[in-house]
Amino acid sequence: MSEIPIKVLLSTLPTGPGVYQFYDAEGKILYVGKAKNLKKRVNSYFTKKHENGKTRVLVKKIRSLKHIVVPTESDALLLENNLIKKYQPRYNVMLKDDKTYPWICIKNERFPRIFPTRKMIEDGSEYYGPYTSMRTVRTLLDLIKSVYPLRTCNYDLSQEKIEAGKYKVCLEYHLGNCKAPCVGFQSFGDYQKQVDDIREIIKGNFKSSLHYFKNQMKLLADELRFEEAQLIKDKIEVLENYQVKSTIVNPKINNVDVFSIISDDVFAYVNFLQLAHGAIIRSHTMEIKKKLGETDRDLLQLAILEVRQRFNSLSKELYVPFDLVAEPHLKITVPKLGDKKKILELSERNAKLFRQERFNQIKITDPERHTNRVMAQMKKDLRLSQEPRHIECFDNSNIQGTHPVAACVVFKDGKPSKRDYRHFNIRTVTGPDDFASMEEVVHRRYKRLLEENGPLPQLIVIDGGKGQLSSALKSLESLGLRGKIAIIGIAKRLEEIYFPEDPIPLYLDKKSESLRIIQQLRNEAHRFGITFHRTLRSKAAVISELEGIEGIGKKTTQELLKNFKSVKRIKEASLENLAETIGISKAKKVYGTFH
Repeated sequence: MSEIPIKVLLSTLPTGPGVYQFYDAEGKILYVGKAKNLKKRVNSYFTKKHENGKTRVLVKKIRSLKHIVVPTESDALLLENNLIKKYQPRYNVMLKDDKTYPWICIKNERFPRIFPTRKMIEDGSEYYGPYTSMRTVRTLLDLIKSVYPLRTCNYDLSQEKIEAGKYKVCLEYHLGNCKAPCVGFQSFGDYQKQVDDIREIIKGNFKSSLHYFKNQMKLLADELRFEEAQLIKDKIEVLENYQVKSTIVNPKINNVDVFSIISDDVFAYVNFLQLAHGAIIRSHTMEIKKKLGETDRDLLQLAILEVRQRFNSLSKELYVPFDLVAEPHLKITVPKLGDKKKILELSERNAKLFRQERFNQIKITDPERHTNRVMAQMKKDLRLSQEPRHIECFDNSNIQGTHPVAACVVFKDGKPSKRDYRHFNIRTVTGPDDFASMEEVVHRRYKRLLEENGPLPQLIVIDGGKGQLSSALKSLESLGLRGKIAIIGIAKRLEEIYFPEDPIPLYLDKKSESLRIIQQLRNEAHRFGITFHRTLRSKAAVISELEGIEGIGKKTTQELLKNFKSVKRIKEASLENLAETIGISKAKKVYGTFH
């Protein structure tokens, strides 16, 4: 490896398109990248402050670099892809896929068999695919076999052997699944016509088959052969039903690949739809783990090259969500409206559904990864300086102005920590004043945590809008905690998220996990507060009922409740048991009231 200093190598870089390679002290390749302007792109690694930690580590390891100049940016893209596959650098995204995909094989033989396979043999046979699942292949082959009788045996059906009468008809012939070309009941030309039509069906074109069968049906009907005509009609219906299910928007859209991408901080999900004659003939979504915080544009360009090679796509046009560099012979379309836009949106929905399925799987198989992802997403969505591993939410309850109370619920790693829940009786506020009540409980909660040196949360959620949020802020300020703990308010009506001193609320996606956790916090705080409030009201009603008995005061009521725990038990108690607690005179009054 060259000993020329990095600064010298950087100063001599050209300004045209090309590919660059970074090497470490041992001469091992670290990273391969492409650039429209080599000098500008490579210098940016050493002059910018990188937010991504892995990028900072990469730059520290770089001891040398090489570059290759190419005529165009699309050439750079192709060369980059080839070099990544060849050298597999540590810091490059690798689109690996060990899965073996199924193909449909039309065997190179007289009277060709048609069957699914995962192995390609270079014997002149035709292979269509690969398909993303065997289920798709079997569905398509079931359709073909229901319309066209094909042989399944592996006999050598040469003309000589057929004429020599070497074979006999089998059960498949008697079941109507084969026309027995082995004994000359079906000509080679007729069988070959079937295979030609099947090729078109596999490609997504049903036009030839439908035209042929409709003509056949008409001829049979004209000859009054109605039973045979009905069989042909059944086949037409099978083909039309399959075509209707496959057609998406516009039958005129032909030989197009559709790509979309959605991503978060760690993973990206690329969906690929292949269309022929307005029908989806292939769909595939891939998960890509980011290495250096790559942009959606870079990842999509890399994925398009890989997926088209993997699935042997020869489509000449791509529908994509934004402009990007592609191979020179490809037409790039960024749909803005109409049928093309609908197809791109369908691709995006497939990517989102795949991501949600992955999330659900990870939630079960790798809960730690799931928690880390959700916390990272909440940090991003709520514009926090750190992940909200410890969240506390406050809610007031003062139904009909009586027994004002408040609840504080605690979530750790996005899950309820019920042993840390707390409830508060409002002490300093008279009447239903939500703002003053919020100020009191927030102050009491964090004053105590500071005194006890308890762990403070990374995020406080206030159930309410600007008013409640402002009240809570006063308490944090008086305790010297403002700016040290993030705090937000959530209004019930439209689920607006309010930030301190920001008049414009934040509206999170209604399906986002961040909003779901905040809603769960709010609902849990409300439930916990209401439960406590009901307990107080029940207790007050009990005390009122006992104190309403003539000669029974507050002290006697407390004694009874202390011993019997509830009014129900007091009502059911015998005179003797009551007398043991409060004396015979008062016991007679209580017993007489309830009996």
